[in-house]
Amino acid sequence: MADKPSRALVLYGEASARFVTPAETHLHAFAHRGICGLLSLTHLPPPENEDSCVIWELAELLDAREVLENSVDKPIDQSNVNHTFPSVEERFMGLKAAVVTDNSAVKSLAAMLGFKVFEWNEISDSNNSSPLASGLLKLLGFEQGKPLVTNAFEFVLAHNGPANDLDNIKRMNHLVGELSSTNDLESEIGYRLHLSVVLSYGPALENDHLNFSLLDAQVKSKDELSSLLPHQSYMMKAGKLRENVRQYCPMLVAQYQKAVTRLDSVESFCFQDFIKKGGNLIIPADRFVHEVAFKLWKAPKYGA
Repeated sequence: MADKPSRALVLYGEASARFVTPAETHLHAFAHRGICGLLSLTHLPPPENEDSCVIWELAELLDAREVLENSVDKPIDQSNVNHTFPSVEERFMGLKAAVVTDNSAVKSLAAMLGFKVFEWNEISDSNNSSPLASGLLKLLGFEQGKPLVTNAFEFVLAHNGPANDLDNIKRMNHLVGELSSTNDLESEIGYRLHLSVVLSYGPALENDHLNFSLLDAQVKSKDELSSLLPHQSYMMKAGKLRENVRQYCPMLVAQYQKAVTRLDSVESFCFQDFIKKGGNLIIPADRFVHEVAFKLWKAPKYGA
């Protein structure tokens, strides 16, 4: 735990996980540098398509499924959201939070949750050789390798879409490279910046339940004591089994903060490496924002 509250940057690559190749060297290097894990999701209500998946998965990542009061396949507007759902500021002790995205549905959801919303061209720093990375860091009050005393935001989620766009993973890789090449992660900023890279799979495809199964992480026993094995923690909430847990296609998450995050033996940004070697194992996706908020001194610790 740091001796000062961190500031969090979350790079979220929508439906990008299945497109990672060996060419995404910056992503692989980041996974090797930090600590990795999996975020389990629930089944998407029908109909499952790209548009509804974008909103459902992001709502899970922000622990805000309840805001989708009606069907997730409808446009987010005043008629189909839960207006009693508290804002991000109310939920996390006055947290100043922003979302950067060009997706209209994500903009609407973020605004409903109390986030300040920016488009990518609004935050780009044209005077810097790494315009997008510099722009994101400025939102968090990091400039010229140092944290400023005052900052506009404590939590920034940068959404990369649209879904199934092959260029999306290249953009994510480039952005991670920009952040790394400036040496910000190893400068004074590195002690205060909690950086997460999250990639989702998007709508499930045929054989995904075989290729990206969470059950591979569990002990498989055929003896008479197998029924006595406890359920994995990601399947439990308040001592009861979680309902509707999807046992495949989790989100992949890698995190790094200098002198704070532990290291594991992951070498590449891929499902098989994360499930076999990831130090953070599996947690429900809706706990992710609480874990990050803890690093910012805005929420109690979740789990061990």
